[in-house]
Amino acid sequence: MRTVRAALGLLLCLAPAVPAQGPIGTSTPTTTSTGGLRDRIRELFSFGSCGRPLCLDNSINATNGHGDHFVPDIIANNGAILSFLTDAIAASAANLPLSATTSGATFRFVGGLPVRTSTSLGPIFGERAQTLGKGRFVVGAHVTGLNFTSLRGVPLNQITLNFSHDDVPPEGLGQPLRENDVLQVRLDLALNVLVTTAFTTWGITDHVDVGLAVPLVHTSMTGRSTGQFFPFGIPTSHFFAGDSANPVLTANAATFGSATGIGDIVLRTKWSVRSTEDAGVAVMADARLPTGSDEDLTGSGNFALRALLLASTKFGDFSPHLNLGYALRGGRNDAVLASTGFDQPLSDWATLAADVLTEWQVGESSLTLPNVVTITYPVERTITPTNIPNMKDHRVYGSFGMKFRTPGGPIVVANALMPLRRGGLETRLIWTLGLDGNF
Repeated sequence: MRTVRAALGLLLCLAPAVPAQGPIGTSTPTTTSTGGLRDRIRELFSFGSCGRPLCLDNSINATNGHGDHFVPDIIANNGAILSFLTDAIAASAANLPLSATTSGATFRFVGGLPVRTSTSLGPIFGERAQTLGKGRFVVGAHVTGLNFTSLRGVPLNQITLNFSHDDVPPEGLGQPLRENDVLQVRLDLALNVLVTTAFTTWGITDHVDVGLAVPLVHTSMTGRSTGQFFPFGIPTSHFFAGDSANPVLTANAATFGSATGIGDIVLRTKWSVRSTEDAGVAVMADARLPTGSDEDLTGSGNFALRALLLASTKFGDFSPHLNLGYALRGGRNDAVLASTGFDQPLSDWATLAADVLTEWQVGESSLTLPNVVTITYPVERTITPTNIPNMKDHRVYGSFGMKFRTPGGPIVVANALMPLRRGGLETRLIWTLGLDGNF
């Protein structure tokens, strides 16, 4: 176990640091506030010093408050865009797959004697039906890393957001003419997550296992943005600098930050309903507690419960498994879960494990985007709020990994998880390295 602690400590120390970066252009300094990472994302929309996103200092001072009419906190549609971005990041960081509850050999007891029920070292993310056996336990720690690259298929360095003007009564949107002005913000985000998860599973009876997983999450972010006004005409009431006759219509902002903390702790239990030498059926439940910080994007901020039906068998050394279940997630969409895979011993000390993990969103997405805005005067036209598509965030991952039993007993785990379907906040690769011990 000293080897386990030393190796994981080294991996955590090697987590990617986020360097300080200077501002883009000259109109806005890099932000250095001490708020959470959610606040840092909002800072990418702060092109002035009034302390609110999309608040335009020069317009407020020079045009009797017209710079306030793009502030998203008081405009529901524009505020929904910022909420969508931060909620998508927090949900994805808190929803990484957990390692399997069992690792190494499993046993059932016949006449008080242990009989081995598995010949492989087990799956990595899929679950087999076999329990550990009374008095046996698994301890381990895995390190998982990923770099988010796109949101619903849109690269994070190409996200475009269009903010329309507030409709000031009594006329409809477009009257007066300054309500035709549009503020476009182009984002360039870099998001990295490193999760170190310590876990244990204990066989309290021959048929029941209980487990605990505690993640330590490190989330880092850098971001740059460019704001561009598209006025309906000059002079204009909206500008970043200058005046209405000679406006500065482009501004830049940048921010960076990182946070490290305990993520959403998981409690797990598995009950073997039926088990033979070659097959088994079990039910499993786990609860994710909202112990992580949604403000720092290290947790979801909501309680989640998952229930699974597990089935596994073996044909010689080949051991396939099937998992079907449902996830209840407070504050976010529920999901139907389905995964299938196999583990195949290549030798006494090496096992190949592969899985397809799927998650199918139930109901209308809780991460909804604002509707298209229609300006009616002087000509009817529409403003699309963003280039992010409005779609369900179904997820499909392919998992491919290896387990190696070392001479000293611990099991080394190496795995690559790759998305096979566009949905939610995406990455090209999720890698996992770890050590398990079966006692």
